[in-house]
Amino acid sequence: MKKVIVFSTPTCSWCRRLKSYLKENKIRFTNVDVSRDAKAAQDMVRKTRKQGVPQMWINNVPVVGFDKQKIDRLLEIH
Repeated sequence: MKKVIVFSTPTCSWCRRLKSYLKENKIRFTNVDVSRDAKAAQDMVRKTRKQGVPQMWINNVPVVGFDKQKIDRLLEIH
């Protein structure tokens, strides 16, 4: 089981799409609302040097944006 963390905000439409995509593919994930968690937001920016959401870490490998090809490859979704 891969460890998946999604960094999102409630108003982000791409964040909603990403989380829906993960649920459709039965991928368990932890959602972190960076609009409410300043420390998580700082950790996210420190790791990727990007402030935009969605971002996700799959086994500590960052994915910025809804990069479906990279997500599918890292999660082995076919």
